[in-house]
Order: sequence, then C-alpha cells, then structure tokens
Amino acid sequence: MNAQETLTGRWSETLANTYGQPPLGLVSGEGATLTDENGKTYIDLLAGIAVTSLGYGNAEVADAVAKQSRTLVHTSNLFATQPVLDAGAKLIERVGDSEARVFFCNSGSEANEAAFKLARLTGRRRILAAHHGFHGRTMGSLAMTGQPDKQKAFRPLPSGVEFYPYGDIDYLRQLVEQDAADTAAIIFEPIQGETGVIPAPAGFMRAVSELCDEHGILLIVDEVQAGAGRTGQFFAHEFDGISPDVITMAKGLGAGLPIGATITRGRAKDLFQPGSHGTTFGGNPVACAAANVVLDALDQEFLNEVSAKGEYLAQQVKEIPGVSEVRGRGLMLGVVLNAPVAREAVKRGFAQGIILNAPSENVLRLTPPLIISQQEIDAALEKLRTVVEELV
Repeated sequence: MNAQETLTGRWSETLANTYGQPPLGLVSGEGATLTDENGKTYIDLLAGIAVTSLGYGNAEVADAVAKQSRTLVHTSNLFATQPVLDAGAKLIERVGDSEARVFFCNSGSEANEAAFKLARLTGRRRILAAHHGFHGRTMGSLAMTGQPDKQKAFRPLPSGVEFYPYGDIDYLRQLVEQDAADTAAIIFEPIQGETGVIPAPAGFMRAVSELCDEHGILLIVDEVQAGAGRTGQFFAHEFDGISPDVITMAKGLGAGLPIGATITRGRAKDLFQPGSHGTTFGGNPVACAAANVVLDALDQEFLNEVSAKGEYLAQQVKEIPGVSEVRGRGLMLGVVLNAPVAREAVKRGFAQGIILNAPSENVLRLTPPLIISQQEIDAALEKLRTVVEELV
C-alpha cells in the first residue's frame, strides 16, 4: 500500500489543513483499545479528548443509535421527540433542580456560545473569564478563551470579556468591584483541561459562587471536558458543592456522538425566549438516544469505579521515574514530566501501542474511556513507563 492509498496519506488531498496530517488511520475499536489500518492495536488514554466515555463498540450505545436511526433520525426543533425530552429530564435530575431547563446543541463550543448569549441577555456587558481557560473556537466562545495565541488571528472578537488569573479570588473580587453593576457573568472550568489539567484551588469555586450571589452575576461553569462522570462525580463542580446558574457540557455526554448542552437554572433559566437562540441539529433524536444510554450508565456505582480507577492510575504513574506530579481527578489526569518532552512522548507512545496527548510541553493528559479495564490500565502503565524512562 503506497502513501496515497492509506487513510493518513489521503487526508491532505481531501480535508482542510486545520489539524495537519494525522499520525494514525484508525479503523475499529473495542473497549479502550483501538486498531489502525495496518492492524496494530493501541490502548487509548485519550478517548477522542474525553469523548468516548463508554468506550468503543459499546453494544447498548450501538443498539440505541441503530434503533433510533431506523425510527426517527431528525425532526428539527419545530417538533418534540421522546429522546430529547428524556435526556433533558435526566440532566435536570442530575442538577437537582426541577426548575432547571436544558438547551441542546452539538458541541462544547456551541454550549459556551449559548452561555455567552445568555450573559448578554442580562442587559449587562462584562464577562469575566480565566487566563489560560479554553471554552471553544466559535467567536463568542473564543472571546472567553484566555489563550491569546488562539485568538490573535481572529480579532476583533466580541467585546466585553476581561480576564483574571485562574484560582485568584482576590484579584477576581477586585475586578468585579470595578463595575459590579455591569458584570453579567463569571465563567471558569473546574479543571482547565487544554492548559495541562489544572484543577481549581480548594474553595475557589465556592468563593466565586458567593461573589456571584452577592452581586447578582451569572455563574457559568464549563463542564465540557470535566463533566459527564469524567472526575468520578457527574459534574466536577460538585466537589465544592455549588449550584451554578449555567452549566455547559458536551464531549462524554454522547459517548462519541456530537451533542452539547447548556443547562440553566435560577436567574438564568428564563433568559432565552422564542427566537433568541436556536440550532437546527441540537437535540437530534439519534444523538440524544446515545446520551440517554450514557446518563443511565453513570450511576453511583459506575462513578465510584471511575474514582477508584483514577486513584490507582494516578498513584502508579507517580512512581514512574521522570514524573514530578500527577494532578486532576478521576480519569482526567495531567502527568507533569521533569523535562519538556511531552510531545515526543506522544510520538513514541504510538510505537509502544498507546495513545497519549500533550496539552503542553511537559504535561501528558490522560483521559481514557471511563470503562477502561484494570487489565488495560496495567498494560498501558507498562507502556507509559517505557516511554517516559526513554525520554526523561
């Protein structure tokens, strides 16, 4: 097979150069293991960037999607369907507020775009977002993303966004008090995933929640990556026991199918009115069928297993020479290396049969499918040890 006949070789002839040429062409998967076009297998510690929560080839997801595809594949939001109503009800139950409401869309960027527009509907102008945070690549979500390198080519961005150091409640309080009456929302991730898996400091989320309550500001928590059971709780903000006005989520919610959600409660729940926002594919019955399987699967026993697997994985990785720190929660971990070799580690991981990700020069991100088995974890640990010891 020559290069032009491989999946990776054909990529540049067909697709926009948004990502560069992929390193692998994948054809199938089972559990937490993927197979490429040459038959080589890989233990996946990335899960499509925290997306394939129930793993590959999940029979319940496949059956639900196939059944819904044969029954009713799309209607738009001009009509009601059972899967979207079921998924919405289950998310409201997870929030624990029967007055909460759900807007379904197709991605995390769209969920945060909706949150941006909700903030505008308060009549206030300012949105305060964290340095180094990541909320998406549409113009509104990008405006709230505290990473100038991702923004600079697309300026001018929507105005009104100001940034604060992640975790610095004193700085944030001073920023709010500069013009509290015109501050619409504060947004943060419970764990900054794209920056290197950095959890919010203890007590920070609660302090921000209290600040928002004090000044009538919307609290928006971006659970796109950390939500849907990834940390061992359904929502990562539950660790601080807060009740955000707006929760955005996507990724693991659909077990691989594109779906996002913006959940509103309290002062945010009635801001959207007919005609103020929308999306043709949001709440698609097939995507919602997959989401319903995920929402049913993530019971307390399942979440406890995620926590236990995450604790085991973190402890074992800490013992690898060359690893200085492991941070995060559950199966959302950042492995801090003693040298800036993370991107090279990703490349060598392919040779070992392991899929890794490097959000920064010295950090490897581990976000495997939540159903990863003990056997797969142990095999992956041996491969990871070999990779790190070769480089550090």
